[in-house]
Amino acid sequence: MKSTFLLTAALAVFAVQAQAQMAAPAAAPLAAADQIATKKGPITVQPITHGSVVFTWNGKTIYVDPYGGAEAYAGLAAPDVILITDIHGDHLDPKTLAGLSVGKALMIVPKAVAEKLPAEYQAQVRILNNGQRLDTLDMSVSAVAMYNLPEAADSRHTKGRGNGYVLNLGGKNVYLSGDTEDIAEMRALKKIDVAFVCMNLPYTMDVDQAAQGVLAFKPGIVYPYHYRGQDGLSDVDSFKKTVNTANKKIDVRLRNWYPAAK
Repeated sequence: MKSTFLLTAALAVFAVQAQAQMAAPAAAPLAAADQIATKKGPITVQPITHGSVVFTWNGKTIYVDPYGGAEAYAGLAAPDVILITDIHGDHLDPKTLAGLSVGKALMIVPKAVAEKLPAEYQAQVRILNNGQRLDTLDMSVSAVAMYNLPEAADSRHTKGRGNGYVLNLGGKNVYLSGDTEDIAEMRALKKIDVAFVCMNLPYTMDVDQAAQGVLAFKPGIVYPYHYRGQDGLSDVDSFKKTVNTANKKIDVRLRNWYPAAK
């Protein structure tokens, strides 16, 4: 009798556990990482989601706009550097930061972001504004403009508030657009080896604007990222076609930044 009761209880517990596991959504798998050669070893490029990406290079790990929950970063090394481009929640995400091991990370941010970061991070912050550069940890980080057109005080992204970034990692220049339109400062970029370019209406620019901007500054490799807008995902295949019809030398790399949407 007792053994029957114990068996029944054990089966009930097993059933509850199995039900809970079935109900819990599995974490979406990350897109495959890429590697890009530099003079000081490869840059590993790990797409995360939306405008978030992780670079590993020369023993250092760089998180860009960590967003989407700490579980999205499971298995990745803790950051040495965190770059944040803007104050909006898909770039500055305190909840995700709180779930990550960021105690040793240098946070490079524009002034507007520094003013909104929780007090516990202030000792780790280095403010860079448009046009400024920081050399640290054997890399350089330059802050560049990102904003909407036409310029207006009530635009979603005003000039000077947020940063795009150009990283120099082992001689390779890596551009992160942040939230921008096809602005003159982006078109004027020189010697960009790898670019991450946004395209989502109504927040940044459409696919054709992004393509024309890329054709102007001619990066060696370009990743469309940050391409979810109010009407769903932008047509990155069309972006690739437009770019490569005009310039076959630009390596357009399409990666799945939204695995849960597929």
